[in-house]
Amino acid sequence: MARKRFTPEQIVAILREAERGTERKALFRRHGISEQTFYRWKRMYGGLGVSEVKRIKQLDGEPEAQGAFGGAGDGHPCPARGDEKKGGPELTVTSSGCWWGEG
Repeated sequence: MARKRFTPEQIVAILREAERGTERKALFRRHGISEQTFYRWKRMYGGLGVSEVKRIKQLDGEPEAQGAFGGAGDGHPCPARGDEKKGGPELTVTSSGCWWGEG
């Protein structure tokens, strides 16, 4: 069975629909979810409203504090970034991470 992806807002809407008295079996069928999925969602999002879920989503997406990884203090995960100016190893910073060169 193909896995569907639901946004947290959609999950809360489905849970609210169940709270309003919709028959569970019909609800599961209509949205294409299993009973296990429904109860997992209920455990995770049970008492939350859409605005609260959006707030949690916003907090999860915030970048970490500057310098959390060390290095040049710019939040980059490479601890040696910037050391090439100080006589450290030759460094190439790519979009996927850091690579130290020969030399």
